[in-house]
Amino acid sequence: MAGKLDIDYAIVTEKGDKNENADAADACIPEGELIYSKGIAAAIADGMSSSEGGKEASQVSVTGFLTDYFSTPESWTVKTSVQRVLGALNRWLYSQGQVKHDSARGMVTTFSGMVLKSSTAHIFHVGDSRIYRFRNGELELLTRDHRVWVSKERDFLSRAMGIDPSIDIDYRSLDAEQNDIFLFTTDGITGHVTDHRMQELLADHGNNLQACASKLLEESLHNGSTDNVTCQLIRVLSVPRETEDDIYQKINELPFPPDLSPGVKIDGYEILRELHASRRSEVFLATDSQTGEKVILKTPSINYRDDPEFLDSFLHEEWVGRRIKNIHVLKTLEPKHRHFLYNISEYVEGQSLRQWIDDHPQTHINTAREYLMQIADGLRAFHRLEMVHQDLKPENILIDNNGTLKIIDFGSTRVAGASEICSKLDKNIPLGTINYTAPECITGSNCSNRSDIFSFGVIAYELLTGKLPYGDNDKPIPANKLKYISCRKYNDQLATWVDGALRKAVNPDPRNRYKTMTEFLRDLTQPNERFDASTSQPLLERNPLLFWKSLSGLLVVACLYLLFLLARS
Repeated sequence: MAGKLDIDYAIVTEKGDKNENADAADACIPEGELIYSKGIAAAIADGMSSSEGGKEASQVSVTGFLTDYFSTPESWTVKTSVQRVLGALNRWLYSQGQVKHDSARGMVTTFSGMVLKSSTAHIFHVGDSRIYRFRNGELELLTRDHRVWVSKERDFLSRAMGIDPSIDIDYRSLDAEQNDIFLFTTDGITGHVTDHRMQELLADHGNNLQACASKLLEESLHNGSTDNVTCQLIRVLSVPRETEDDIYQKINELPFPPDLSPGVKIDGYEILRELHASRRSEVFLATDSQTGEKVILKTPSINYRDDPEFLDSFLHEEWVGRRIKNIHVLKTLEPKHRHFLYNISEYVEGQSLRQWIDDHPQTHINTAREYLMQIADGLRAFHRLEMVHQDLKPENILIDNNGTLKIIDFGSTRVAGASEICSKLDKNIPLGTINYTAPECITGSNCSNRSDIFSFGVIAYELLTGKLPYGDNDKPIPANKLKYISCRKYNDQLATWVDGALRKAVNPDPRNRYKTMTEFLRDLTQPNERFDASTSQPLLERNPLLFWKSLSGLLVVACLYLLFLLARS
């Protein structure tokens, strides 16, 4: 990694003239890979003075945030992770306030937090604690106080943790650079030290964070602060940026395996036979020498030894697979004694969905529904982790001998959390397969869960008809040029409302598709009145013979009328 994410920080806090200190502040620098996938987190909170459990509320908010954030899935974005954590903490504070103190405001606190991930600072805020950024001698306020003034002398918090079961958290993200200093304060300091004075102190003492924090605290007390006073300073020492060298370093740690053939043993696995080979990878059936179980061993092609984007994708596939636990997703196994670059996954004895469709070109709708429900269950496992498969097609779905379907091949999977990591590698290369991948993914635009629903709809269409909804194209077709072909053209046993559901699922515009697979499956199971036969299809598609008869009749009438006019003239 070209520059590892690193910070220096200092915290000072005093109770001032109060009987107890209801402020809390802390930071957490995780170890290992978490600092790459989740970043560094810091927070400050100020328990409301009129709240009986304010002190506990602030401490729980800070410690709970710093603990629970790092327990959320690595695939989630920072925003999703923090909003889930703060939402849960807020509900707990609200309920405990009523249980312990018999009051909806029994455990109330402000909260201002930051997650520094890669080269981006993610700010989360509610209440009147503050976060500033000091850069190049200028101090910038990053948060907005949630206070309402009812008079010159009286004001109150309009938003805080624990006031209500639901919480509206302010969020913003901004770039972070080396030597940036982030200042966290409670109102015990900001109410008695001006922003201009804080800027001067940071300019004079910013090289020594502990001394600077102490100066801020001392000056606020000297200026008459009677509240708890707390501040936290965080300096960005370095920010990471993934380079090609980082990928090559990982590859050097695990070199390409030697040529594999039946009988060859590698790290406790014996090769039985080659199952598939392409210019990108080789797939082998092997046995685990310790357990005797059959497994799949996949290696990258030597042709891509000097392609960092491909090698990154190969490593990415295992990373994704080891984080998804679902019976309808191929299980990725952890190699026991790996010394070479390869992936291990469970062996599924059966056939691909492609083979099934070739053998059953028009699957009965009940069987199709059963298969689609299994695929949907597997896809939901991706979507719950903020992942988009991006390459769902019959070739990437296996059916075992018990009729269980499993999604495979995660090399194209888009991970929302990974997209927040700054990299010099080109990770926006269009991925997927023509005819199955959604148009927005093929063109390199933003993909979403609805992109997978498009692919899911194409598979449903092909299961029921043996054909593709936009024909079999060998090159990408612009979305505005795609013309849907009614499924009833290929299978007139299908109801018009089934065709309406399929048409919506594969709409070229993601805004017009189903939001969830559940909606789509429901419309494939029971009639939706919106897809009434009279409106779902043009007459030409529903009854071509009637269309041409009607048109011919109109032409005859028009010709007779013209002859009548000519005769009169």
